[in-house]
Amino acid sequence: MAGLLNSNERDFVSIGFLPSPFDKILIVFQALAFALGSLIITRGGATYVSLINGVLLTILRIEFFPFSLIFSLIYGFMVDGSFYIFKVKTKNGVSGTRLIAALIIVTAITGLTSMYITTLTGLMPMINVLYFAILAIGVLNGAVAGYLALIIWKRFLIQLQSKTDQ
Repeated sequence: MAGLLNSNERDFVSIGFLPSPFDKILIVFQALAFALGSLIITRGGATYVSLINGVLLTILRIEFFPFSLIFSLIYGFMVDGSFYIFKVKTKNGVSGTRLIAALIIVTAITGLTSMYITTLTGLMPMINVLYFAILAIGVLNGAVAGYLALIIWKRFLIQLQSKTDQ
């Protein structure tokens, strides 16, 4: 099934059907899609991907309406911003260390913000152990997504980028 779905549809399927907060465990798919979007579409690529992802999640989970869309957009915007600040794309290609660091930091910030807002609004109770586990898994997902994005970029997409630059 995964081969038949594009990355946004996979995010929608994997995250949309799990109950919150367990859906945060699979944020690796979002981080990977947003990272590749930012690498392929230089200006705002992750934000474009996050908009599509947020709309799909909103359709599936209407009870979390503004939150799914807003956090998806914020996450995509932060990925684009961190890639720019960390200078992930260089003249010589993509810096793997910077890419992974940027995704780890952005995933941690987004996870903390998401947990804070959902507990503040009463959507989720404050359970410290659960939220610490979600944060730790989120950071690990950011590292894994950065590593996978780097592999995918170097093996397959770098040729695509060089063809569009000509």
